[in-house]
Amino acid sequence: MRPGRIQGDGANRFSVGRELGEQLDAHLYPTHLFCMQYICSNSCVNLDPIQDVPECPVPQFDPLLLDNQICRSLYSASNALTRAYRPLLQPLGLTYPQYLVMLALWEQDRVSVGELCARTRLDPGTLTPLLKRMAGKGLLIRARARDDERRRVIALTRAGLELKARAADVPEQIACVAGLSLEEGLRLRELTEKLYRQLG
Repeated sequence: MRPGRIQGDGANRFSVGRELGEQLDAHLYPTHLFCMQYICSNSCVNLDPIQDVPECPVPQFDPLLLDNQICRSLYSASNALTRAYRPLLQPLGLTYPQYLVMLALWEQDRVSVGELCARTRLDPGTLTPLLKRMAGKGLLIRARARDDERRRVIALTRAGLELKARAADVPEQIACVAGLSLEEGLRLRELTEKLYRQLG
């Protein structure tokens, strides 16, 4: 074996160090050796240029490891966020799904049940009884559309409209609880919306 020649699997990892070493003068041999030591930072052994470079452990990604599951992170974070809303919405007499309905109606009033399903992303089986309970609280009514009396729409009552002012601080309060900056929150929303569009 010629001095300086690397054998085995270490040859590929040593190639960068070897190229650097070839550019050095012979009297810089200790620097050449230091380059070899730096390549495998996980090794505490002084390397000899005429021996094989020891294997550097490469972390392996386990797709079935529980901590690697994005779905678990999303599911648990969603549940935690919903729980965080409860003490903020309780003074308003709203549950989290009802809060979504009110947000949609504050943005655009007098919409059909189908449109409300699309805006809140709640299925009709969930939304229909929800609307009945909210109507019982006096927050909304089922009215006839102004452009077509045959069509029914969901409209806010005066009490429903006035509730908006009382809910004005909820977004800021939940942002403080979540502990995310504005940039982080916007980035998180962008990524979750991308995932929703891909899977929805």
